Amino acid sequence: MDIDKYRVKPDVQIDLKDFNTSENHRGEEEALEDKLIPEAVQKLKELHLKLNAEEEKGILVVLQAMDAAGKDEAITYIFSNLNAQGLKILTLGKPSEYELSHDYLWRIHDGLPARGEVGILNRSHYEEVIAPRVHSLLGDEPLPDDLIDEKIWDTRFRQINDYERYLSENGFPVVKFFFNVSKEEQRKRLLKRMKNPEKNWEFSFNDVEEREHWDDYQEIFEDMLNNTSTDHAPWYVLPADNEQYSRYIIASVMNELLTDLDPQFPPVSDENRKKLDEYIKKLEEEGAQ
Repeated sequence: MDIDKYRVKPDVQIDLKDFNTSENHRGEEEALEDKLIPEAVQKLKELHLKLNAEEEKGILVVLQAMDAAGKDEAITYIFSNLNAQGLKILTLGKPSEYELSHDYLWRIHDGLPARGEVGILNRSHYEEVIAPRVHSLLGDEPLPDDLIDEKIWDTRFRQINDYERYLSENGFPVVKFFFNVSKEEQRKRLLKRMKNPEKNWEFSFNDVEEREHWDDYQEIFEDMLNNTSTDHAPWYVLPADNEQYSRYIIASVMNELLTDLDPQFPPVSDENRKKLDEYIKKLEEEGAQ
C-alpha cells in the first residue's frame, strides 16, 4: 500500500474533494478482514510492546471527523489490541465551563502520552478551530476582546503547529487521521444507529442537526488540513466510507512510524543477568520438588 497518497503534503494546498471518501477495491474486503488487518495489527502490537518497554518516546494520535465517520470503531478494531499499560485514550466533547476558563489547549493534557505510551485523542484540540467557526461561538467564551479578530484562526493554526513541533522535538511524534466520510454514507450510518435499539445509545439528535452545516464543515476541514499538516505532525485523509480499508491505512501508518522510531527491549545488565539466572534456577528447583 502506498500510504503516502493519503498524506497531506505540507507544501501543497489540497482540495478536500480530491480525496476519495471510498476506494474501489472489489474483492479485497475478505482479505482485509482475514489477513491484511490482523497481520498489520499483530505487527503493531509487537512494535508497541517494545515502545512501552523502552520508555523513551511516546506517540500522540489524533482522530478527527464528522459524527459516525468511524473514529470509535478504529479504536476498537485497531488500538484496543495494544498493551493496555501503554495506551491512553481521551474522548473530547463540548468544553465545560471549567475547561473554557483555561487556554484552549489545556484540556488535552490528560490525553497526552508518557514515554512508552500511545495517546489517542478521539476528537482533539482541533475542535477549537472547527466548531467555534461553524457556530460563531467565540463571543460566548471568556476570551479577551482584543484576542478575537479576523486573524484568530491563523493564530491558532500557528499555535497548534508550534505545540505539535514542541511535542515532536521532545520525543513525542504526532500523527493525525481525518476520516473523510461522505454525506450519504453518514446518513446511512446515522439511520442504522437510530433504527437499531442496541445502537440508540450511540445516537445524538445533534448528529443530524449538524448535517445542516455540512458544507461549512467541509470548507473548514480543508482549511485545517492545509494549515496544520506538517513534516513533524502530518495529516492522513482516510477514505472513511470504506471502514476496513481505513483501519488498514491507520495500522500501516502506525507501523511505519514505529518502525522508523525503532524501539528496542532494554538490555539486561550483567549483574541482573546473573541474578536472573539464579532466580530461574531457584524456581525450576522449586517446581521439581
